[in-house]
Amino acid sequence: MAQDKAAAILAALGGEDNVVEIEACITRLRCEVEDGSKIDEAALKAAGAHGVMAQGTVVQVVVGPEADTLAEDIEDLR
Repeated sequence: MAQDKAAAILAALGGEDNVVEIEACITRLRCEVEDGSKIDEAALKAAGAHGVMAQGTVVQVVVGPEADTLAEDIEDLR
């Protein structure tokens, strides 16, 4: 199930080609993307994100205490 959630988050961030960097920070996924317009905030929330903050090519996805596991799972998918 965690892999499904990771895959959904990766897709909502615009896919693996759009993600430059992703790292966990306590309860958030901090991401840098190539094209911020490819971010689908509704899909991120549908995947379980509690909140999304995006400015330009920098995105923070609030996912709770599973941030470390999700970041690792997303890296495995890339």
